[in-house]
Amino acid sequence: MPLISHPNLIVGIESAEDAGVYKLREDLAIVQTLDFFTPIVDDPYTFGQVAAANSLSDVYAMGGKPIVAMNIICFPINKMDISILQEILKGGLDKMREAEVILVGGHSVEDDELKYGLSVTGTIHPDKVLTNKGARAGDKLILTKPLGTGIINTALKGELADEDSVAKSIECMSSLNKKAAELMTEVEVHACTDVTGFGLLGHACEMIEGEDVGMVIYSSRVPILPGTENYAKMGLVPGGTIRNRDFRLFMIERAAGITDEKLLILFDAQTSGGLLISAPGPQAPVLIERLHQRGIRDAAIIGDVVEKPKGKIVIVNEE
Repeated sequence: MPLISHPNLIVGIESAEDAGVYKLREDLAIVQTLDFFTPIVDDPYTFGQVAAANSLSDVYAMGGKPIVAMNIICFPINKMDISILQEILKGGLDKMREAEVILVGGHSVEDDELKYGLSVTGTIHPDKVLTNKGARAGDKLILTKPLGTGIINTALKGELADEDSVAKSIECMSSLNKKAAELMTEVEVHACTDVTGFGLLGHACEMIEGEDVGMVIYSSRVPILPGTENYAKMGLVPGGTIRNRDFRLFMIERAAGITDEKLLILFDAQTSGGLLISAPGPQAPVLIERLHQRGIRDAAIIGDVVEKPKGKIVIVNEE
C-alpha cells in the first residue's frame, strides 16, 4: 500500500526498523512502538514482566528513552480467572517502574487467546537516532544478551527443560535493555537493533541488506544460555527459528565445523533479546568494559563488519 510521508518523519516502516521516530522540534523527537504476544512462560507475573521488557526494548534499540506506556490486553474472561490478569498486569507494572516509565492507560478486548504487551512512547534528540542501518567496515559487533530463549521455551513446553536453563532464560527475557542503551549512547555507535523474533542472524541480515558491507561472526564468541545446544540437538527448535534460517540462508556462508544445530541457535527466535550494536573498533572494548562493570556480564564482541563479501554473513569458529 502507498505509505504516508512527512518531512518530520525520521523513521517510518520502510526498512523494518525497531520503532517509528517523528520530529516534534529541532531538539526533540518521539519514538513509538507496540508489541504484544501470547504467554511464553507459565507464571502470569513473569509473563507480564517479560512482555513489558520486550515492548520497551524497541525504544532502547533506537537510542531513545521510554517515558509512557499503555497496556494492550486480550483476555478470555469466561475461561480464565481474573486473578491471572491481575498478576500479568502487576508484572508489567513492576517492570515499567523499574524502567521509570509511566503507565497512562490501555485497552482490553475479550479474546479466546490470552495476549499482553505495551504501546510505548519515548523521546530522543533527532540527531541521535540509531537505526539498523549504518554499520561500517571496521566496526565491531557487540551482543548484550545470550541466545537460546526460543529453544529453551520449546523444551519447556515439551517438559524437557531443566530448572537452571529455564531460570536463566526467564532472567534474560525479563531483563531490561535500559543500562545497555544508556551506555551505548555514551560512545560512538553506527547502528543498533534488538534481537527478537528473527534471531541474531535474521536481524544481522537486516543490518547489511542493501548496504555495501558484510559481516563475519565468530560462533565461539556468541553467548548462549545453558542447555541450548543440547536441546537443539534433541530437535527442540521452534518453527519460527527454522523459518528464519530458511528465509535468510542465501545470505549466510559458514565455515566447516559450524554444525546445523549451531546455525539454528544463531537463527533462534528470541523473546526480549539483547541489543546488537555496531561500533567503531576502538570504541567496542570501551563499551564492553562499561557493560561488564554495570553487571551485563554476558555482553561480548561477537564479530566484525567487513567490506567483503558484501551483503553476506560469514560464520566461522574463531577469529
